[in-house]
Amino acid sequence: IMEVGDPDEADQRKIAATMDESDSVTSMLDRMSSALSGLTHGASLVLAPKKSSAIKHIEFVSLATDRALVVLVFANGEVENRVFRPPIGQTPSQMREAVNFLNAIGQGKTLQELQSTIGLEIKKHRSELDVLTTNLVEAGIAVMQDAGGDNERLIVRGRSNLLEKAGTAGDLERVRVLFDDLERKRDIAEFLQLTDEGDGVRIFIGSENKLFSLSGSSLVISPYMNADRKVIGAIGVIGPTRLNYGRIVPIVNYTAQMIGRVLSDRG
Repeated sequence: IMEVGDPDEADQRKIAATMDESDSVTSMLDRMSSALSGLTHGASLVLAPKKSSAIKHIEFVSLATDRALVVLVFANGEVENRVFRPPIGQTPSQMREAVNFLNAIGQGKTLQELQSTIGLEIKKHRSELDVLTTNLVEAGIAVMQDAGGDNERLIVRGRSNLLEKAGTAGDLERVRVLFDDLERKRDIAEFLQLTDEGDGVRIFIGSENKLFSLSGSSLVISPYMNADRKVIGAIGVIGPTRLNYGRIVPIVNYTAQMIGRVLSDRG
């Protein structure tokens, strides 16, 4: 863990320009990831926070006989939409009954809390729910799990920056394998947990971890925290081992602090 200073003022202005506090968290992090990639000429990686805000409202919207939309409205104003396949033969009244049941047990809970208790709640109320309504509830919950899962949390931008820096055909292939692994989320959740160990920037150079050893790449990464100083995500830059650490480390550190500040202000 390193103690670092601030980036220069021009870099600070470019980072601050991506902070639209009226945006959803995902949109803000996506834009920030792209900006970080552009600033550092590397690839950027962001682990978005898990959904920790309480559920305010759940709605099902029928799109077709075999497609429906689940709308999740959170207490912090964020909205998530996911398409799912409802059970064959469901009726509008069963859809209303399913969503009323989910709202009755889900309002005020986080998405994770609802997912962890839904099985028990279905068993408890089995006599009040017919089979299709139960199947609707389970289908809606399954797609909500996708909305809160690790696959949704990882944002990677700027792969072309690393591909352009690859010197040989072998280097190019190794960088491609790295990005394939990142896209499949292979090892990444475990790897990013390393940032939980402290408050500050960490540098992982090629041979120090299996994810980056083959590609000859390094990662500069910093956790960001909520108002309670709890690590809720991470942001980093992937580049060659000859990265300009003196410039990139302060940029990553400053960006992580800015994200933490914005998310803390949102509560």
